[in-house]
Amino acid sequence: MHHDGRHFQLRQRALAWALLAAFGPVLAQGEVVNASVTVGAGLMMGDAADRAWFGQYNGLRYGDRALGVLDLRYHRRSDAAGTEQIDVLGTRLLTNTRELSLRWQQQGRWRLSADIGQSQRHDPYTLRTGLVGAGSTTPEVVPVAIAGGTDRDLKLKRTSVGVGMWTALSPRFDLDISLKSEEKRGERLFGMGMNCPLPVTPGCRGATTAHTGWALLALPEPVNARHSQIEARVSYAGESLRLSGGYYGSFYNNAHGAMSPRVPGSLNNALGELLPLNTGLQALLNLPVALAPDNQAHQFDVTGNYTVASHTQMRFKLAFGRAEQHQDFRAAGFLDAPAGVANLGGRINTTLAEVGVSSRPLPKLTLVADLRQEDKDDATPLAVYNVAGTLTYTNRALPSRRTRAKASAAYQFSSALKGVLGAHHEAIDRGVFTASSAVGGLSALRQKTDETGLRAELRRLMSESFSASLSLESSQRRGSNWLRPGSTLGVIEVPDPLDPANGFGNTAIFMPTLADRQRDKIKLQADWQPSAAMSVQFSVEDGQDRYRVSSQQGLRHSGIRQVSIDGSYALSDKWGVTGFFSYGDQQLHQSRAEGYILSFRNANTHFGLGLTGKPSDKLQVGAELNWSDDKNVYAQALDGYAPPDSVALLAATGGLPDIVFRQSTLKLFVKADIDKRSSARIDLVHQRARLNDWGWGYNGVPFAYSDGATLWQQPNQQVTAMAVSYTYQWK
Repeated sequence: MHHDGRHFQLRQRALAWALLAAFGPVLAQGEVVNASVTVGAGLMMGDAADRAWFGQYNGLRYGDRALGVLDLRYHRRSDAAGTEQIDVLGTRLLTNTRELSLRWQQQGRWRLSADIGQSQRHDPYTLRTGLVGAGSTTPEVVPVAIAGGTDRDLKLKRTSVGVGMWTALSPRFDLDISLKSEEKRGERLFGMGMNCPLPVTPGCRGATTAHTGWALLALPEPVNARHSQIEARVSYAGESLRLSGGYYGSFYNNAHGAMSPRVPGSLNNALGELLPLNTGLQALLNLPVALAPDNQAHQFDVTGNYTVASHTQMRFKLAFGRAEQHQDFRAAGFLDAPAGVANLGGRINTTLAEVGVSSRPLPKLTLVADLRQEDKDDATPLAVYNVAGTLTYTNRALPSRRTRAKASAAYQFSSALKGVLGAHHEAIDRGVFTASSAVGGLSALRQKTDETGLRAELRRLMSESFSASLSLESSQRRGSNWLRPGSTLGVIEVPDPLDPANGFGNTAIFMPTLADRQRDKIKLQADWQPSAAMSVQFSVEDGQDRYRVSSQQGLRHSGIRQVSIDGSYALSDKWGVTGFFSYGDQQLHQSRAEGYILSFRNANTHFGLGLTGKPSDKLQVGAELNWSDDKNVYAQALDGYAPPDSVALLAATGGLPDIVFRQSTLKLFVKADIDKRSSARIDLVHQRARLNDWGWGYNGVPFAYSDGATLWQQPNQQVTAMAVSYTYQWK
C-alpha cells in the first residue's frame, strides 16, 4: 500500500496544533513551565547535482529550493497530583526528516510515551539507465548508448511509530514496555552479473568476437519492508540484589521476496559493442534474484547485580534467543527448491552467559574480572540446494562458541599516580564442517582460533592543570590446523601447510580474521587546563597488525595511526572559541595475483573551528567552520613472479590513481531577542564538496554496465542555504 508523505505531514501538523490548542487554557492558568513555537522559511541555492552530499540525509537533495520551518516545544509540570509532567517536542515538522514525541508522566509512579518520525536518505550517486520499471520487482533491461537513458533518484524513506509505558508495580518492582515499528520504502543501488563459463553453469558459453559472454547489470532493489520490535522488562531493586528480566522480539516482513528481471538477447561487451548473448547466458540472467526474506527473533534474558560485601559486587546475565527464517520459496518466486522442501526452516538458538566481579579489597587496589560465553547452535535443516555439474551438496551449518575472559587490577600508588594491568583471552570454536557441504572460492578455513593479550596503563597527574596517561596493548592470535577444501565435499585437515604434497601453494589466500596475528598498540592521552577559561585534550595512537601465513599472497601487515586535539577557550564572559584537529592514517600491505604488491593507504584529516558570542544582551552570534580531507592511495609494485603483461601494464599506466574527497562547511547564525517572549534567528550554511572516484568514471569516461547504464556524481558541488525563523515562548 502506498503512503503519501503529504498525508503524513498533514497528520503531524494537525496533531501539533491540536496539542497546543488543548493545552492553551493551561498556559493561561500559569501551570506551564515552558512552551514555544518556531516558524520560518528557508531558501537553498544549488540544484540537485550540487546537493548530492549536502542532501544525502536531510531530505533536501531534490524538490523545491524553498523550505518551511516549524518546531514546537511544550512542557507542563503540576505538583497538585504528585508532580505530573507533560512534554511535547516537534522538530523539522515541514521537512522530510520530521520528528514528534510526547511524554506524559507522574514522577516515580508511571510514564507514557509516543514517538512518530520520518527520515529520507538519497544516494549521492545518480543512476542513468534505460530500465523500464526500475524500482519494481520486474524491471525490463533496455540497452542504451553509454550515459544515455533517464536519471533515477535512489532514495529510501523511513517512517517510524513507537509507544512506551513504564509503571511502578510496587516500591521494589517496575514494568517497562515499548513497541516500535518502522516502514522502509524506496529503492537502493543493487545489481547482478554472470561470467561464463563457470563450473556451476556448464551450458553457458563465454565471450567471443561475435557474442557477449558475461554481463553486469544495475538493477535498483525495490524496498517495501516493515521492521517491528517489542521489548518488555520487569525489574526488582532490593538492598543487595537488583534483578531484571526481559523479552525482546524482532519481526521483519518484506513485501518483495524476489526480483525477476527481463533481460534481452543482446548486451554490450567489454568494448561497448552491442552483441548477441552467447548460449545459456540470457536464461541465467533472467533467473529470479532473492531479496531479504521475512524473519523473526526472540530473546529472553535475566540480568542482575548483587552486593556480596561493602567492597565487592557481582554482576551476571543469562539470555536465550532464537532467530527463525521460514520464507516460503514458492511464494517468493522460486520454483526449483529441493523435493519436499517448502522453506529454509532456518533456526539459530543462542545461549549467552556472563558473570563479572569487581572488588576493592584494599583502599588503593581495585580488581575486576569478567567471563562471557556465547553459544550459537545452527538448527537449520540440511537439504541439497547446490548443483555444480554432476556434484550436488547441501547448505552448511554454522554453529559457533565464543568464550571471552578478562581481568584487570588498578592500583593507586599515590594521589597523582595510578597503574592498571589487565589481561584477556578469547577462544572461538566454529564447529565441525558439514560433511555434506562444499567450499568454493576459498583457499582455507579454520575451526578454532585463540587470542591472548595484555594491557598496561599509567595515569599521572603532572600538576594541578596537566594530567596524562600512557597505555600499551599486545595480543597474539593462534589457531587449530587449517582446513583445505576437499576435491568434492567436505574439507581436509592440513597439519603442515608447507607440505609440498598436501599443503597449500604459494597462491593460497588466508582470511585475515582466521590467520595468526600479532597486534600491538600504544596510546598517549593528555588533558591540560591552565585556567578556568581554557582546556585542551590531546590523544595519539599507533597500532600494528602482523599476519603470519604460509603463502606469498594475502594480507601481510596493517597499521593505524591517529592524532587528535580538542580545545576550548573563553575569551570573556560573553565570547568563546572551540576547535579540533584530527588525523588518521590506515595502511594495508598485501600481495595479490599476477605478482602485484598493493599498499593501500587511507589518510583523513579533519579540522574545525567555532566562535560564539553575545555582542549585547539581546544579540547572539556564532560561526563554525569544518574542513575534511579523505584520500585513498593505491601504491602498486610487482614481485619477481609477475608475468610480462603485468609488468607492461603497470609501466604504461603507473598504477591506480588516488581517490580524494574534500568537504568544507561554513555555518553562521544570528539570534536577536525581540522581547521576553519572542526572538528571531537567521542561519546561513555554505558547503563545498569535491570528489574524484575513478571507480565510476575517470577523465570524463564513465564506467558502463552491460546495458549502457552509468552511475554519476557531479565532482564539484556547492550549496548555500539560508533560513529565517521566529520563535514565540510562553512562560
